[in-house]
Amino acid sequence: MPGMNRRDFLCATAIGGAAAALARSASAAGGAPAAGWHESEAGDLDAAMASGATTAAALARYFLDRIQSIDRDGAALASVIEVNPDAESIARALDEERKAKGPRGPLHGVPVLVKDNLDTHDRMMTTAGSLAMLGSVAPRDSTVVKKLREAGALLLGKTNLSEWANFRGQNSTSGWSARGGLTKNPYALDRNPSGSSSGSAVAVAAGLCTVAIGTETNGSILSPSTACGVVGFKPTVGLVSRAGIIPISSSQDTAGPMGRTVRDAAVLLGAISGPDERDPATAACEGKCYADYTQFLDKDGLRGARVGLARQFYRVNPKSRLVIDAAVKVLVDAGAEIVKDVDLPGWGSLGGASYEVMLYEFKHGLNKYFKSLGDMAPVKSLAELIEFNQRNAEKELRYFGQEILIAAQEKGPLTDKGYLDAVEKCRRYSRTEGIDAAMDKHKLDALVAPSGGPAGKTDLVYGDRDIGGSSSPAAVAGYPNVTVAAGEVQGLPVGISFFGRAYSEPTLLRLAYAFEQLTKARKSPQFLPTVG
Repeated sequence: MPGMNRRDFLCATAIGGAAAALARSASAAGGAPAAGWHESEAGDLDAAMASGATTAAALARYFLDRIQSIDRDGAALASVIEVNPDAESIARALDEERKAKGPRGPLHGVPVLVKDNLDTHDRMMTTAGSLAMLGSVAPRDSTVVKKLREAGALLLGKTNLSEWANFRGQNSTSGWSARGGLTKNPYALDRNPSGSSSGSAVAVAAGLCTVAIGTETNGSILSPSTACGVVGFKPTVGLVSRAGIIPISSSQDTAGPMGRTVRDAAVLLGAISGPDERDPATAACEGKCYADYTQFLDKDGLRGARVGLARQFYRVNPKSRLVIDAAVKVLVDAGAEIVKDVDLPGWGSLGGASYEVMLYEFKHGLNKYFKSLGDMAPVKSLAELIEFNQRNAEKELRYFGQEILIAAQEKGPLTDKGYLDAVEKCRRYSRTEGIDAAMDKHKLDALVAPSGGPAGKTDLVYGDRDIGGSSSPAAVAGYPNVTVAAGEVQGLPVGISFFGRAYSEPTLLRLAYAFEQLTKARKSPQFLPTVG
């Protein structure tokens, strides 16, 4: 076998065996396409179930087989941390309901995975990837999960993540958790998937579900989405309820959709957005949210749009820069008006204020979350979590420490002047003198920047490498941001981001969809051992 080493041969053999098993599963899934259902959009699955070409039960079996064959065997992606033991019985009930009453909506019977920091009141745990949380079953569903169930979505299971959403220690490795192990990038198995919503991005890219839920504080949806070539949408903070989601920062946290297409992301966003009395921040979205975001998708949506290039965030390698430059040319050719070298004037003055805010809010929010679990909480406080990790250092701290947890524990209450000053500074320089100022000055519909460079190699010794990105301004401001595939560098995806003012989701979806339809840049992963 010239040109193929033993590792490549073993990987190819494993994937080949998985492919054969999946072919049998696809055959059993009714009128599945020759390639199977794993690249199908939610709308395709809904139409197939409506016509009788397949059923939710058949889809459940198909995707569960795919998870076993690829995620746990085969490429061993480790993107799914736990499978829902009731998925098939739920699917059968959804089929019966479709027959009797018709579908609840476009997600009826559609396979969905959620990140393992969203509460589910069922037979699955909610652990944030931590061994300290093993056995923790939430007393009620998170609001996002509740809305997904109400929409008829088929909850297949939970995805792995960077432990504690990557807010635990310095020099961490994204995609690793003590409970779930190391998630691999499906484009090249030795590359990192980024994080913290690593498993959600990988599962969507690898076709282990149709759509998934991720969460973001700063880059945790955007970065893994670009590294894995999928669409990731971080909504305005307050558009989607955070109730029942293990927190980091009440100022910046949000859940959001991840899918292979902008349309799927729009469908999922409509299902999970809206006011919720359990999260006071959502009161502000009244009258600014929509049950159907697909109404804003327009193939000609770039024509006449005024878009600013946020050059401050063009820190990507030269090969990625070529991809982004080509993407900008697509915008121009599609009729967008480009404003070059747009500057966010206050951004350089932010300093470490955002990190300070997160430390304070993490301690407050996490202790509040533990309390919400009642007597069932395996650990009762951040202090107890730190002690648990110290006692179990050989498993929990084997690759990196918990310096961030310790720094958060040292913070005082949210009435501290240091905290209040940092919050004011974040709002001023990210919003008033940041995104809002730039958009007002140049009369922009949106800002555009690289989502990040191609995925770096996973390194458990030194931790993550910086691949650039532009998530921070919208993250600190609490404003929306969407990434979509723009191209590849040596087979590794590179994404482009559209971000803007609060509640500008309709505009961003319109622009991202038009770009996606013109480029069709996403390519399916091939589970290669390495690239280059």
